[in-house]
Amino acid sequence: MKISIITGTLTLALGLLSCQAPPKKELGFKDAFEGKFLIGTTLNTNQIAGNEPEAIKLTKREFNSIVAENCMKMESLQPSEGYFFWDEADAFVKFGEDNGMHIVGHTLVWHSQTPAWLFVDSEGNDVSREVLIERMRTHIQTVVGRYKGRVDGWDVVNESILEDGSWRQSKWIEIIGPDFVRLAFEFAHEADPDAELYYNDYSVSTPAKRDGIYYLA
Repeated sequence: MKISIITGTLTLALGLLSCQAPPKKELGFKDAFEGKFLIGTTLNTNQIAGNEPEAIKLTKREFNSIVAENCMKMESLQPSEGYFFWDEADAFVKFGEDNGMHIVGHTLVWHSQTPAWLFVDSEGNDVSREVLIERMRTHIQTVVGRYKGRVDGWDVVNESILEDGSWRQSKWIEIIGPDFVRLAFEFAHEADPDAELYYNDYSVSTPAKRDGIYYLA
């Protein structure tokens, strides 16, 4: 009699469990805006290497777009002329692909984190406009070409306008002139015509700076 009661209790319990709905997928911030716009974050090489598992778990749950923090900047990718280091950038892109994310490469042309060799000749003097344009073209088309069809968009030029709307004084503007921006976008488009191309900056809510960026076009 006791055995039959226990059996009946187990049968009832199993029946109730079978009627329960499967556990719901844990929704993230990206899911709240699905179909409207992307939700993005930056990732560094330490995270991509798996050394911060909680950060990666959060990234997968909350975001559907990623941008490289440092590994795609020029000093990381081409520390010396003609030598390209791809390992970290490759790992970043693979992570994005494996997780179905929109991938943004950052950044192709910037006044900071650019190797010193780019702007000088063998004697340490500034290179000519023509030489710098060619070096810029080589870098952009090598990098964008490597990830053609894999990286969705590129921050082509980064932070070239000051808060008052004037040009940031850099070797790019000093040696090439204002058209370095146009040339950079042209080179990137030639390397991957389907990639989205961006100008990236901060404090664009400042009217004077916003106007300066607008007139880049």
